[in-house]
Amino acid sequence: MMRAPLPSLRHLFNSATRIAAGVLAVIATLAPALAQQQQVRTADRINANTLTVISGNVNGTYLSIAYDLSAVLDDGDNLRILPVIGKGGGQNVVDVRYLKGIDLGITQAPLLEQLRRAGGLGDIHEKIAYIAKLFNEEMHLVVRSDITSIEQLQGKKVNFSDVGSGTQLSTRNIFALLGLKVEEVNLGQADAFEAMKRGEVAATVLIAGKPAGAMAKLKLTDGFRLLPVPYAKALQQSYLPSEFAAEEYPGLIEPGQKVPSIAVSAILVAYNWPKDTDRYQRIAKFINAFFPRVQAGDFSKAPRHPKWREINLTAVVPGWNRFPAAEDWLQRTRAQASSGRENFQKFLETRQKPSDATAMSAAERTRLFEEFEKWNQLRATNR
Repeated sequence: MMRAPLPSLRHLFNSATRIAAGVLAVIATLAPALAQQQQVRTADRINANTLTVISGNVNGTYLSIAYDLSAVLDDGDNLRILPVIGKGGGQNVVDVRYLKGIDLGITQAPLLEQLRRAGGLGDIHEKIAYIAKLFNEEMHLVVRSDITSIEQLQGKKVNFSDVGSGTQLSTRNIFALLGLKVEEVNLGQADAFEAMKRGEVAATVLIAGKPAGAMAKLKLTDGFRLLPVPYAKALQQSYLPSEFAAEEYPGLIEPGQKVPSIAVSAILVAYNWPKDTDRYQRIAKFINAFFPRVQAGDFSKAPRHPKWREINLTAVVPGWNRFPAAEDWLQRTRAQASSGRENFQKFLETRQKPSDATAMSAAERTRLFEEFEKWNQLRATNR
């Protein structure tokens, strides 16, 4: 039996070359598709972990607060907060309700009820939920120096700030409650200051957290005055008493003096998505990152805005629903706090009498708490 002739080296080389070329052709065909799939996965991951928060303009506090959210919470592609410049509290509610791509918004608590009563936003009570009370916003009423009381504004032109802003809507309500009838104009604060210098406008209003940048450069010597706002009985259901100090606006207030005013609560709101949606899960992820950092004091440190020191996660907005993920987080925290108190009491019982614990010095309490932490960790490892 004769054997078949062995293939020549040239034949083997040519075959290997054809195979390699085929493999390369397949790779060349698949590479763009694989790269595209990778790009899609990257885009999906980034979008799934990115939230937008509609805020305000440079005149107020909202934009600084939104920036602080981004500065503290951004974690690469795992979580990103994108601040969006907005018109202010009133328009922000509309944008959270209807504008595609807006997840969160900052507004004033009384505006929710005002907008519900006004109608036009559908079942806003079911569609908008609050996450937390952030801080108080003070009413800045700046007038020409020839005006000495709020009553003197009757019938005069007063700037209510931008159309759709929280300042506009709240000032309308406040002036109505005070019985003041003025001619409303709508200008940015810088334009309003110039109009006041020309005598075209008697006053301008800005409701924002103090110190507000738009007001910080004003001076008594330039013909401006920060006018007191009385805490009248008609205002007490929806607004809070407040005041401005000389160190907050040194150009407008004499040293040692204070100017009384009123304030309103600023809150963080979200669209009330169903729990089984990606948008709900995205907001829940934000809450589970945001609330612990508030508790840790990360928003109260410099260079964050000083208004963060007023945040109250447990404060309730009467008549409105808290976003479910926020309520769930608070309930878990309350349960953990209750359990922690019980554990600390058990620890005290293992160390000394409770009567001795009440007489401890600060140093002794600190030392004892550190021992408690170690004791608690030991219990956890032995379970």
